[in-house]
Amino acid sequence: MIKIITDSTSDIDIEYAKTLKIEIVPLKVIIDGKDYKDRIDLQPSNFYELLEKSSVLPTTSQPSPQDFLDLYEDAKNQGDSIIVITLSSQVSGTYQSACIAKDLADYNNIYVIDSFNATQGLRLIVEKAVKLRNEGKSVQEIVNIIEEYKHRVHILAVVDTLEYFYKGGRLSKTSATMGTLLKFKPIVGLEDGKLVLISKARGTQKAISKIIDIIHEIGDIDLNEPICIGYTGNDDGLDKFEDILKNEFHFSNPSHGFVGPVIGTHAGPGARLIAYISQ
Repeated sequence: MIKIITDSTSDIDIEYAKTLKIEIVPLKVIIDGKDYKDRIDLQPSNFYELLEKSSVLPTTSQPSPQDFLDLYEDAKNQGDSIIVITLSSQVSGTYQSACIAKDLADYNNIYVIDSFNATQGLRLIVEKAVKLRNEGKSVQEIVNIIEEYKHRVHILAVVDTLEYFYKGGRLSKTSATMGTLLKFKPIVGLEDGKLVLISKARGTQKAISKIIDIIHEIGDIDLNEPICIGYTGNDDGLDKFEDILKNEFHFSNPSHGFVGPVIGTHAGPGARLIAYISQ
């Protein structure tokens, strides 16, 4: 058997994880000094309620090596192979914890993959690994394919407010205030595994047009691969965002995902994103 493990920043809920037959290791979210296990003690909807009330930006902490080791030991006892796909090492120490646990497990059949991704991008990578496993691919075949595939996975998001970039130290108070007054919408994404402010545009419509331009620059969407539309806080206006992208790129039936605390802390509520695989 091949056991697939990811972490909670994949934004795969517990019930869906059971359907996929994967294990999820939760990160912790710290809000006003209180610890919560992501998607166990704290669901995304509750997180955004707390985020809007909190004067201090929440922080997250990676799982401990022991959190991974417990799952490794179970798989080792069953004689299973293990593939671990984690949040980008540029965003969190989760990958490092998984690697430390691998050393402690003293078991050769563990493969730890740094996804260089997060949220719905990580979800697409995990779903690909599950699909390959279901097709009967060997553990080494899956690892080789995923190591190549992950570099084609992209996330682009329109952020509704600059407030959380200011709180997180990514923008000055002056820039955030001016940006808000001018109705600037930041466009963020992951580049080489790092969360970056790629561009900004005045108003949501122009921001979506900018995302379209960026996708064309990267290389168009591979329509043979799944696409995910994600959101933070609530899904108001998500259908408009989705329809504009559908009309431009001619895709149908994307999956939808609620972005959790790790990316949601920086983006704040009201963000809209597309995760896709480039050609």
